[in-house]
Amino acid sequence: MQDEFSSRSPSQELPAQPHNGRGAVSAPAGRYEKYEKRAVDDGWLHPADPDEDLPKLQTHLHIDATRTVINYIDSPDLGLMRSINPYRGCEHGCIYCFARPSHGYLGFSTGLDFETEILHKPDAPVILRRELAAKNYKPAPITLGSNTDCYQPVERELKITRAIIEVLAETRHPLSIISKSGLVVRDIDLLAPMAAQGLASVNISLTTLNPDLARTMEPRAAAPYKRLKTMEVLAKAGIPVRVMAAPMIPGLNDMEMDRIMQASYDAGARGAAYTLVRLPWELKTLFEEWLQTHVPDRAERVLSLIRQTHNGKLYDSEFGKRRTGEGPYAALLNDRFHHAYKRIGFDEECSRLRTDLFLPPPADDRQFSLGI
Repeated sequence: MQDEFSSRSPSQELPAQPHNGRGAVSAPAGRYEKYEKRAVDDGWLHPADPDEDLPKLQTHLHIDATRTVINYIDSPDLGLMRSINPYRGCEHGCIYCFARPSHGYLGFSTGLDFETEILHKPDAPVILRRELAAKNYKPAPITLGSNTDCYQPVERELKITRAIIEVLAETRHPLSIISKSGLVVRDIDLLAPMAAQGLASVNISLTTLNPDLARTMEPRAAAPYKRLKTMEVLAKAGIPVRVMAAPMIPGLNDMEMDRIMQASYDAGARGAAYTLVRLPWELKTLFEEWLQTHVPDRAERVLSLIRQTHNGKLYDSEFGKRRTGEGPYAALLNDRFHHAYKRIGFDEECSRLRTDLFLPPPADDRQFSLGI
């Protein structure tokens, strides 16, 4: 008599699958975790319908009880930089995001957890005010959103970014914003008066003009046309706008660089910058999975071209090379950018910010002035 279980297939690891509204196709364990979870079919599962959408993954919010909010970054290829990140993790779900590996420090996956387990800093405005009031504090431009987007979807309800801007506006502190969200126009009432004093500028990240590519590569970010419209609205309000054509991914979107720059200039951007895709740590595997899932016909070509810009590797963390790469392909991309920059008419001085108007807040927030 034949064993009733003998016809079942042996255990096998389930392939990565796209999730509705999310960028990553898996949730690999972080590099600091002792154990790794893998989805496996032991032969008892019925074959999944390839056309059936998986249920939407829900976003979970966690309070980040940070004690400081201003990050002081001294990097040879960035210079001395100050930043504030109201959120850790990002619902936009951009598959290429270099910040993904930072979620591993928190015990989360750099894949789907990065998009669904979001930490927020509700006390950031109060802490910022205290840091700005320190006797030894000297003003320098602060960048909002240098790691994860300060205008990601949860900002609509939490409004932490807006509260931070209110503190910076009150103290006349210079501010630069990086975002790919149209939500930034909500705060024009704060940003426009700051910009009129030379205290604010906005950088809009625009990776592609192809809405289909954007939908899979950065699923919850604003559509390309929406970002161009955002540039237009900000520019008309007198706020300096710079386009970040970043990241450029060889063989996937780098052929769009010139068109992105021209479309952004036409929308009102007067500054421009670009970076090459960066794939540190676990991001290499996540990005390869995404390529094989969404653009399998181009996957090997894209990876080959990326390796050509990093001396045979998918990433080189060396300062001076990590952002632009090296080799003939990287040099060609760099030349294209600078030729387009001059031909289109961008102005590198457009977003220079002042630091001489700073007004320190009172040293102790618990002390209120007496109104008569």
